[in-house]
Amino acid sequence: MNVVIFGPPGAGKGTQANFIVKKFKLCQVSTGDLLRNEVKNQTDIGKDIENIISKGDFATDEIVNELIKKIIIDPSKKNKLIFDGYPRSLNQAENLDQLLNESGQKIDFIFFLNVKKETIIKRIEKRKILENRSDDNHVTILKRYDTYMDTTKLVLDFYSKKTNFHEIDGDQKIAEISSKIEQILSV
Repeated sequence: MNVVIFGPPGAGKGTQANFIVKKFKLCQVSTGDLLRNEVKNQTDIGKDIENIISKGDFATDEIVNELIKKIIIDPSKKNKLIFDGYPRSLNQAENLDQLLNESGQKIDFIFFLNVKKETIIKRIEKRKILENRSDDNHVTILKRYDTYMDTTKLVLDFYSKKTNFHEIDGDQKIAEISSKIEQILSV
């Protein structure tokens, strides 16, 4: 089973992806983690990413698509993937479909965590304190939210027409969201 879970920064994608990984024995593919790992290791790509993220922008599709491709072609992860925060653009969504198709895979479930801007701000400010994430400051939060909503409108339109698309109220408590997702995945 391959799953896509997306929503604005701070929507709880990582939390729900962790739940799904444990419950259904999937491999989490977090573009945020992949990007932070490149930055941490100070690779050439990581230096580019650091410069882009520090401005509140997203890494380019080319960078993200290349990192994702490495995961998809890994035979040990075939049909065991949950994409956490990817795709963020129509280009990425089309690229994901193409890469999965080329490797004999498909997306089985798509979840969109729909969360109000006010909730996102509260969550990210709390996360900044708990996780000490340098990319979580108030100005960057607002820019990332607005950028996300603008760029992912096409992704939402692309996926919302599919029969395996599920919109989840991300303003609910974590356990309520997890329960709803588990019900859908267990069918």
